[in-house]
Amino acid sequence: MKRKNEIVQLNIEAIGFQGISIARKEGLVYFVKGAVPGDKVNAQVRRKKKNHIECELAELLEPSPLRVKPQCGYFGICGGCSWQHLDYNEQLRWKKQHVLDAFQRIGKIEVAQFEDTLPSPEIFNYRNKMEFSFGNSRWLTSDEINSSNDISNKDFALGLHIPGRFDKVLDVERCHIQNEYGNDILKIIKSKAIDCNVTAYDSRANEGFLRNLIIRSTVASKEIMVILITNSVHNDEEQAYIDWYDNEFAKNDNKISVVGRAVNATRSPVATEKPIITKGNDYITENILGIDFKISPYSFFQTNSKQLNNFIAEIINRADLKPTDTVWDLYCGTGSISLPASKKCKEIIGIEMFEGSVEDARNNANSNGIVNANFICSDLHEKRIPELLSVLPKPDVIIIDPPRAGMHANLLNHLLEIGANRIVYVSCNPTTQARDCALLSEIYNVVSVKPVDMFPHTFHVEAIAVLEIRNPIHN
Repeated sequence: MKRKNEIVQLNIEAIGFQGISIARKEGLVYFVKGAVPGDKVNAQVRRKKKNHIECELAELLEPSPLRVKPQCGYFGICGGCSWQHLDYNEQLRWKKQHVLDAFQRIGKIEVAQFEDTLPSPEIFNYRNKMEFSFGNSRWLTSDEINSSNDISNKDFALGLHIPGRFDKVLDVERCHIQNEYGNDILKIIKSKAIDCNVTAYDSRANEGFLRNLIIRSTVASKEIMVILITNSVHNDEEQAYIDWYDNEFAKNDNKISVVGRAVNATRSPVATEKPIITKGNDYITENILGIDFKISPYSFFQTNSKQLNNFIAEIINRADLKPTDTVWDLYCGTGSISLPASKKCKEIIGIEMFEGSVEDARNNANSNGIVNANFICSDLHEKRIPELLSVLPKPDVIIIDPPRAGMHANLLNHLLEIGANRIVYVSCNPTTQARDCALLSEIYNVVSVKPVDMFPHTFHVEAIAVLEIRNPIHN
């Protein structure tokens, strides 16, 4: 076995589920961060596990033809875009492979048609939400450490947390995956904070004024929302900054539609206080397949608006809805699938456990004049869920979009009892999706699986699986 910090020469063969590359040598399996298939590398051993050895890329000896130059200068440090060095077509190919592997190795079920990954129309500037952190412990890059120049503002950063370090923030001047104007907002917010001599948050001591900056945007209405999260005001400098933010920041900026701020004086990294809005409404609006969705400061909404129309259209088309169909949309969120699907069926019932999301879904239905979509707040993982579902109208089609952990056994068993003619299972985790589809295969055939790329330059992938019942229980 190799020793820690030992250097070993490897030829990279593949990419595993978590986006880490794989090599094999002398009967051993190596996981190598930072490499791509086709690379010849020197790798440094970091950890020895039962079935593999974890390494970091120490030296690139021969680059793969699949390797490309990352656009972002922070690539490999912030951890947000782990695949920027891999050709985009290869990203799509490996995402398909990961979903295929899950169904073959974990689900061990036959899929009649396995399709190519649906590419994102944009691979940069696609994220409609970014949450940046302020920090008083700035992460210094190796270039900064090795430079002979003095490093200014070591105790102030506005950017992204270093993976695995809640206390270290990488100062970011430009993020290539957010709305381009968001980078201008970053500069303005940070420059004024330094001028006002206000402090960034210290997560260890739970002190410091500036905590988070949320930037949201929409494609259809071209709106931008900016929400500043701070600690309570304790001195004149902090009050001066708030006065500037409330009264001057974005006052005459037509690109920024909504400005707000909230106070988080707790140790929790998540702000829950309703923001004070100082410009515009308390929401921005996105249009998906003809439906207007109001997006509030903290509400969940898929982060790739430019791909979302394609994604939802794929789901609805594969549901093959008829005007006489009753549809269940389980884990419906704010109704991003339910409301567009309502145009094609008799009735759709959405079920979601978070009250805020259900309220948003109902409001979105009302504001769009949709009367055949009903929403219920309930936890689909409760033991009593079969009782709730048993009193609902029997579904012809069920759409399922669960969290990463997949569905609870109680729900799976009840779906087998109900026996809807068609199930469209949407998931961001192909391993739990394959597991659940294997259990449903007791009475269903998996007729197709379509991977969808919602997150370019990352290993994350969505997948749409279509299941058809072999012997319909009801019409």
